[in-house]
Amino acid sequence: MLAGELGQAGVRTLLLERRAEPSEVAKAGGLAGQILELLHFRGELDRFCEAGGSKGPEAVPSLPFGGLQLDFSQIPDPPMQVLRLPQPQLEAALADRASERGSEIRRGHEVIGLQQQDGVVKVEVRGPQGRYEMATQFVVGCDGGRSRVRDLAGIPFRGTSLPEIERLASVTVPESVTLLDDGGLQVDGIGRIPFGYTATERGVFACSGLEGRLSVYTAEVEAREYDDAPMTIAELSASVNRVLGVDLPLGEPLRMTRFGYSAKQADTYRHGRIFLAGDAAHLFPAGGVAVNAGMLDAANLAWKLAGTIHGWAPPDLLDTYSDERRAAAERTLLHTRAQVALRRGYGPDGDALRALVLELTADEQPLRRLGALMAGTDAGAPKSQVHPLVGTFLTSRALSVQQGDPRFAGMLRTGRLVLLDLADRPDLRELAGRWGEHVDVIRATIDPPPADALLIRPDTHIAWAATSQTAVQTALRTLREALSTWLGTRPHQRTESPA
Repeated sequence: MLAGELGQAGVRTLLLERRAEPSEVAKAGGLAGQILELLHFRGELDRFCEAGGSKGPEAVPSLPFGGLQLDFSQIPDPPMQVLRLPQPQLEAALADRASERGSEIRRGHEVIGLQQQDGVVKVEVRGPQGRYEMATQFVVGCDGGRSRVRDLAGIPFRGTSLPEIERLASVTVPESVTLLDDGGLQVDGIGRIPFGYTATERGVFACSGLEGRLSVYTAEVEAREYDDAPMTIAELSASVNRVLGVDLPLGEPLRMTRFGYSAKQADTYRHGRIFLAGDAAHLFPAGGVAVNAGMLDAANLAWKLAGTIHGWAPPDLLDTYSDERRAAAERTLLHTRAQVALRRGYGPDGDALRALVLELTADEQPLRRLGALMAGTDAGAPKSQVHPLVGTFLTSRALSVQQGDPRFAGMLRTGRLVLLDLADRPDLRELAGRWGEHVDVIRATIDPPPADALLIRPDTHIAWAATSQTAVQTALRTLREALSTWLGTRPHQRTESPA
């Protein structure tokens, strides 16, 4: 994702991948949350839909949260959209995207040394032909929870590792199992197994019988380590027996993965010219959030790195990456740690906790709050005195339009900041035009508009907003301050921006 973002901005990148071949294990099953909004506004969503053989994101009626199923069907515009796209197909689409934009990908090349000096980073690499060295302006460690780059940079990675082993699989439905309309199972010789999570004194079990396939999940404490050994049906069956106490018939495997959970975050995402993104920067103890968070890290960092490399960025722009994305990760850690407490609770106390949370989510406001946390749109930004949208992510809901409104598809295609004029404000357009090729000015009509105008960063952060109630001089002053913050204080010669 990062290599493709940088390539779009005209930055030459080299991607070093330790594995000689892409993994075929579908650890993640798709994209969800704010990354789908970003891809829509970039005009790139169709690429990922085609990669997954999908017509587009779906508003799923319910999603798991700490052993519960949150019901979003009562909300006309659910905060969580899901695009089914198994990880191998996602990685292939991202690799193609990066290559098309000029990035070089070297597989089977492992970073074994880093040294910062004289304005560059010297990188020692072990490849198929032996060791070699190179020098580069910046290094970004996107190398996972056991990040070598993070360790070589000496960045602490604090938090806790959970003792459970998680197993997740989708299998075909055997003849002795009947899928019920509510997602539960009717199993010959066993009886009915309800849809959703079941906490026992030996662990957690969950199942769902939807779309003609059987999905099974277990979590249990185990002392052994599996490394990269592939999971088998026999292993999953034994885990179900230990946790649930029954021999559940399982069909042929369609997708199988085994993993562990941690709640950790790097002390900083930047050490000089070395950066961290994705799992190298943070690990969350719940599923469905890591890919979204990592790809949003990349979108945040890329345009700031590009501006620094091209020479137009203000001096402290790169520091905002660590501050912003660490705050976003704190919000994700908040709700995923809470999910740990919810799903681990066993007996009457655990049942009471889950029942109370489920009762609270019957109301729209707390359900929307949890949905925003799960979607990554609640990024921990302080409330703005200028406008409530400032510091939040651009979403279809923020614009008060339908999901996927074609008028705004590709609005952020160029990777530049965008002044979105929703009230025909030539004064604001003229001011933004002084920053020349670094700002696109786009006019549109929404009735009623959420603001007269919005300044939107390439990563979909809303950097500024003004309404008709904002005094003209105040609007011009605060817009100038926002443009100077993100693009530097010297306005460039005005040029026409594409609409």
